[in-house]
Amino acid sequence: MPVIRSSARRRFLSLVLAASGALGLAAPAHAEGRLRIAEQYGVVYLLLNVAQDQKLIEKHGKAQGIDIQVEFVKLSGGAAINEALLSGSIDVAGAGIGPLLTLWDRTRGRQNVKGIAALGNFPYYLVTNNPAVRTIADFTDKDRIATPAVGVSVQSRILQLASAKAFGYDQYNKLDKLQVALPHPEAAAAIIKGGTEVTTHFASPPFQEQELAANPNARVVLKSYDVLGGPSSATALYATERFRQENPKTYKAFVDALAEAARLIKADPEQAADIFLRVNKSGIDRKLLLQIIRSPEVEFTLTPQNTYALAEFMHRVGAIKHRPASAREYFFDDPHNAAGS
Repeated sequence: MPVIRSSARRRFLSLVLAASGALGLAAPAHAEGRLRIAEQYGVVYLLLNVAQDQKLIEKHGKAQGIDIQVEFVKLSGGAAINEALLSGSIDVAGAGIGPLLTLWDRTRGRQNVKGIAALGNFPYYLVTNNPAVRTIADFTDKDRIATPAVGVSVQSRILQLASAKAFGYDQYNKLDKLQVALPHPEAAAAIIKGGTEVTTHFASPPFQEQELAANPNARVVLKSYDVLGGPSSATALYATERFRQENPKTYKAFVDALAEAARLIKADPEQAADIFLRVNKSGIDRKLLLQIIRSPEVEFTLTPQNTYALAEFMHRVGAIKHRPASAREYFFDDPHNAAGS
């Protein structure tokens, strides 16, 4: 099974951005009534799936007196998402808190990228099919750990934090050399099938649940909630300050659509599951999908929760130069973010 190296990822991104341009996605942003959204893979993007399927953004746009043209593009990894946002290929980025913090730090005083909203609280599992691995201390040079983006994705950052706690902060990146960048669907296939160089996957729902259900040798090495000290919002939507300021009606329609999507998921998980299957053309077992959506560990909410632990860690190890005073510093000053942490 091929593994996407960093150089290959750059070539892949170039092709994606070129294709985006061919589709009309790479024109300059900031036109009121147009919204280009980048998402990734998994149940963590269910709010966007519901908004897309039910045309909620268009609905709330009409309530604002505008017709909104909504376009979705799917990329893999926070690095690709961030590059697309800075290039003007997209208006809204969907990625982990780690990539958000990286871009917030890099663009302070310039594009001023901040979070629009969280996509909910989800536990992320580090899953292995290597019987010799019980803890992260058991990895050897023969193991390869799949993450969406090495050293950038939220999974990679959480693994760094776990390493800092296990081995000392001077060895926080000890396991970076074992990581390979791989989209979740491909990484899940490797764990389920076995016999490839990828023995471990820092996943997200539903891929981690599929791996555990399909491969009897698969086991959880650690959970993100344990590393971060409780439920947390690992994934968020973010944009530039300019986009928010120049598109107030589109921005409000988008946030209102997300809020309605969250209400729909909570009120009708069955419908939400059907939407996920339809939008993603997914072959996941519907019963397993419903278990994930209804899990007490999962919450579909716009308010970011327990993200600051990762921000503090990234500042401590020099991954970001500026230490935010609170989560409100890297999320926009909107009502749903007021109680964010």
